[in-house]
Amino acid sequence: TPPMTRALPRGFFVTGTDTGVGKTRIAVALMLGLIQRGARVACMKPVASGCRLSGGRLVNDDALALMAAANVDAAYSDVNPYAFAPAIAPHVAACQVGITIERSRILQSYRRLALTADAIVVEGAGGWLVPLGPDVMIADVAQDLGLPVVLVVAMRLGCINHALLTARAISASGATLAGWIANDPGPAMPERAASVSAITEQSGAACLADHGFGTGRGALVIP
Repeated sequence: TPPMTRALPRGFFVTGTDTGVGKTRIAVALMLGLIQRGARVACMKPVASGCRLSGGRLVNDDALALMAAANVDAAYSDVNPYAFAPAIAPHVAACQVGITIERSRILQSYRRLALTADAIVVEGAGGWLVPLGPDVMIADVAQDLGLPVVLVVAMRLGCINHALLTARAISASGATLAGWIANDPGPAMPERAASVSAITEQSGAACLADHGFGTGRGALVIP
């Protein structure tokens, strides 16, 4: 591992209330916002399942989307250290191929990315407490990297409970919740505005963007 020549850069760790809630979309938006501020921005998708073969290696479309938005070059193996073919829980996919997901390897890749970047946006896998093995979760990786967390909430029935549980788990872990984003992976839910207000008020976290239909609040506020 190359030695660190300066402090780790700033950035964000993007997590969600579930899988398929729009984490990649939000991570790309964060990256573009940081680039507009003049930052050299790298990306990372430490663990990905649902990968495909390309050029003799497994690649993940979310990781490739992040790389396309970055303005610094990086090796795919650093952006996505762990890639698994089946679209299943990552700890199950890792077990099937006899691989142990190691936090140290992820941190080493992150440090290599940090050598050429002012900021790194990291996208988690699934939600905050997704297991990566018997003794490690996505939350542990986020804590290792020490980045403030942006929570993406899928605005659908049940989202208030999912959002508040995740926000409390993030705070309980000692990580900093930078804010949350209301995202619509499907048609707008009934009484959506009331749910947005409830999540903001009861979580105590700022709503950084509201990507709801017709809300007019699509612009992302980067904390």
